[in-house]
Amino acid sequence: MKSFFITGASGFVGQRLVKALDGNIRVLSRTRQSNYETVVCDLQSDPLPIDALKGVDTVFHLAGIAHDMRDSSKMTELYQKVNVDSTIKLAELASRSGVKNFIFVSTVKAGGLKFQGQSLNEDDQIEPDSIYGQSKREAELRLLEMSCNSKMHISIIRPALVYGPNIKGNLELMLSGIKKGWFPSLPDTGNKISMIHVDDLVRAILLLAQDNNIKGEIYIATDGIPYSSFEIYNTMRLVTGKSIPKWSVPKIFFDFLGILSPNLKYKINKLLGNEFYSSSKLEALGFEARKTLKEMNETDF
Repeated sequence: MKSFFITGASGFVGQRLVKALDGNIRVLSRTRQSNYETVVCDLQSDPLPIDALKGVDTVFHLAGIAHDMRDSSKMTELYQKVNVDSTIKLAELASRSGVKNFIFVSTVKAGGLKFQGQSLNEDDQIEPDSIYGQSKREAELRLLEMSCNSKMHISIIRPALVYGPNIKGNLELMLSGIKKGWFPSLPDTGNKISMIHVDDLVRAILLLAQDNNIKGEIYIATDGIPYSSFEIYNTMRLVTGKSIPKWSVPKIFFDFLGILSPNLKYKINKLLGNEFYSSSKLEALGFEARKTLKEMNETDF
């Protein structure tokens, strides 16, 4: 029976991944978990125990610092320590411990962004526009370099915007605002946003772990369908039983807000801009998304 080691097992994606695995599961956590063998360790401050990966076949590294509403420039050291340094230390320990596969869950933001709405693939590389994306990209580059000198199979997956039960981040904020009635009706700007259901992402992660021919590659994961912010908003209203208003806040209003503050402008670009990616490379391995946003119901949020 295979043995798996997971960081970020208690997170949005990690919880679904753990449930999908068939084998011996060991998790890294700041507190001991009652259901799984636990390596108690805080990546922000603790060194990894040298025997943490003994007997492990595959490492799934999901843990990291994601978006933070505080001034990210003040958190550079934390992003570097957790998203970069801890990732490399874990991979080095995995290599020394004889781990066969190391799967790093990165983000599409590591590849940068074209606001013109053009689809990006793994060969496109633009400077990431946030410290989060920059730290993930640095970790990717160092892992790819390590892959050239290690027998361990290192694979990197870049998920698009992930949705599903107990969603987090901006989607959670939008859903909450719609339920409570304060989120404005969005204009139909025709922007394009790539997404993927959490269960499809888990399937993609497992696909990479099972393919012994993959080494030192990056794969983007989406469901293959570009959505507009307007479509996402309407879908959430429908699944929560809220009627779709016949009016909407005009885009010029959001443009005006963006003039008032660089921080607001950034958030508006995130809300109404383009984040459009291609997952054709992953699909060439046999991946096919089973869920799309338009098919969702109340149990999927």
